[in-house]
Amino acid sequence: MTGYRGRFAPTPSGALHFGSLIAALASFLDARRAGGEWLVRIEDIDPPRCPAGAADMILRQLEAFGLHWDGPVLWQHDRDTAYAAALERLKARGLAYACSCSRKQWRGYPIYPGWCRNGVCEPNQPLAWRLRSDLGLRPVIWQDRLFGEQRFDPAQLGDVVLKRKDGLWAYQLAVVVDDADQGISDVVRGYDLLDNTPWQRQLQQALGLPEPRYLHLPLIVNREGQKLSKQNLAPALPLEDGAVRPLLHRALVALDQAPPDTLNTASVNEQLAWAIAHWEPRCIIADAQRRE
Repeated sequence: MTGYRGRFAPTPSGALHFGSLIAALASFLDARRAGGEWLVRIEDIDPPRCPAGAADMILRQLEAFGLHWDGPVLWQHDRDTAYAAALERLKARGLAYACSCSRKQWRGYPIYPGWCRNGVCEPNQPLAWRLRSDLGLRPVIWQDRLFGEQRFDPAQLGDVVLKRKDGLWAYQLAVVVDDADQGISDVVRGYDLLDNTPWQRQLQQALGLPEPRYLHLPLIVNREGQKLSKQNLAPALPLEDGAVRPLLHRALVALDQAPPDTLNTASVNEQLAWAIAHWEPRCIIADAQRRE
């Protein structure tokens, strides 16, 4: 890869909230400070979770906060051919296998026990496709830009699903294929996705794809310690400038960038110009969670 290319890749299950803003803003600032590109990808591979209008609302919210992206938006619902080709390559290498097992069947186990690794247990049942986590890169070691060296054995995490029984593509395969096809050099995202990275690096290695750098951010949680989400009724980001400006300042504070108090009333463009010029990921305190 040459140059910096980052991305923000929300699932359009609802409008963006403050936790989403932290991830979007940090990835935007990281790209702009490096003089690189910042892309937006809509991860809509799970239609039942994506209500009509949610994706359009997300794009409007990003624009309201001055987070303007480069190039066209990539939509995962258009990417079936790319994902299918990647799965065929994994099958050919013996790294993906069909699985009939249901979560109910292995409910008493900490991870899926791999019962279908050497042949489908119930061939007449609907089939998912799983990754052979025991055969790929082990252990997976990488240097997170905030949390330092990370070391995982993917086999202890289990054989992750690549394609679901209902025919929908799973996150792990889709995100790896898309990051490679978009030339993503740096991934900036929440700490809740840190333990997804071992599977993704296994897939990158198995498919001969580049391995981005990773910066995982403290996860924003509510007062009850729950991740901010639509399910937990996290308020949607506003679109009105008067509400956007103080919330943008609050996000910079949450990212430990120490914006001056006077910036609180500045325009969105002025705040972002200051934030880009002063962006320093090393100032972020390496907490796994951070209260909103």
